[in-house]
Amino acid sequence: ETDDLCVEFVVIRSRIPTCLVRVREELELLGYRDGETLFGAPYDPRHAPPLPGQPSQVYSDYFARVKDLVERASEKNQNKPVILVAHSFGGKVILGFVNWTPMAWRKKFIKHLVLVSPTPPEGFLGVLTSLTSGPSFLVPSVPPLLLRQMWRTFASTLLSLPSPMAFGHRPTVITNHKNYSAYDYKDLLPALGLNTEVVKRVLSMQLRIDPPMVPTTYLNGVGVKTPEQVVYREGNFDVAPEKVYGDGDGTMNFFSVLAFVKELSRQQQANIPFKFVAIANATHSDIVVQEHSLKKVMDVILEANH
Repeated sequence: ETDDLCVEFVVIRSRIPTCLVRVREELELLGYRDGETLFGAPYDPRHAPPLPGQPSQVYSDYFARVKDLVERASEKNQNKPVILVAHSFGGKVILGFVNWTPMAWRKKFIKHLVLVSPTPPEGFLGVLTSLTSGPSFLVPSVPPLLLRQMWRTFASTLLSLPSPMAFGHRPTVITNHKNYSAYDYKDLLPALGLNTEVVKRVLSMQLRIDPPMVPTTYLNGVGVKTPEQVVYREGNFDVAPEKVYGDGDGTMNFFSVLAFVKELSRQQQANIPFKFVAIANATHSDIVVQEHSLKKVMDVILEANH
């Protein structure tokens, strides 16, 4: 039985609400115990971690609770540093947490950060389609258009829109009358009917990505067709769009993933380990469920545990 510690970040916003259950089960087979050497830190997926230097009461409180959890977990286990594991939007949350902590604290308490298909700050197309015609995942008996208005109120949606850093000037939304790129939110968002305050908020966002400056492994699926453009020929955003596909994990666009990898790998200049693992044919949700990809995730956790 292992004495080492893994802090599990529970992902709420996922097509598979219990998507980390398989990871937890595998860890328990290795001797990890809930509340002793394995912990969860669920978060509210409506809210987004603040950009560096910006305030957030929701996340200030959450980060303080997670910091206390990590310290107590470490104390329970002979003051050993922890391994942090996060999937999907949880990856964005945990990166925000790590960068919120003082550098000396990170070095003392964090042994390794494992990001599994994290939501890249550079954004992905699926968030944009949630704003245009509603989210693509199924909520029983609720049409996507009814979910659209709710999704537009989530800060997590607005902070995950495709960014110029990854998407450049390539059109993301195509109509017969006008094409929109990641540079055109000042035109696209009003066309979608979003109010002026939302538009101002999106336009004021300055994307900044700080490496966590702790040993980090990033895993992501590749080789799965992933929407990278949507076509509303008549400009009617109340109908499901045609989609143009590229590479990715079915949700996260691979060029956005690579842009994120480039930013995180900057910590190697300070001799802090960073590794990227691409897993062929692993989808965004199934990467922590299917045997071939789950094994790679577990191998990374076990390697970090040595």
